[in-house]
Amino acid sequence: MPAARRPLLTATAAGTLLCALWFVPSANASDSAAGAGVRSGSTAPATGPLAETGGPDTTAYVLGGSGFLGVGAGFVALAMRRHGRAS
Repeated sequence: MPAARRPLLTATAAGTLLCALWFVPSANASDSAAGAGVRSGSTAPATGPLAETGGPDTTAYVLGGSGFLGVGAGFVALAMRRHGRAS
């Protein structure tokens, strides 16, 4: 690998790591929305991000994970293509 591409590769790896860490939840997150739709004596359905499944909204994690999986598959395909040229 030429020496001129090493800083670019390092910057790409660092940027990928930072993007991956964007989807890690905060350690000091509070669960204030869990009790928002619960009332004593009420028959109204609960609303909010926890109402459908009882768990947190994972849409961002699914989309982010799918995106990174696609990028990783692209890198693997590119590496396999370059390996075929070098032989």
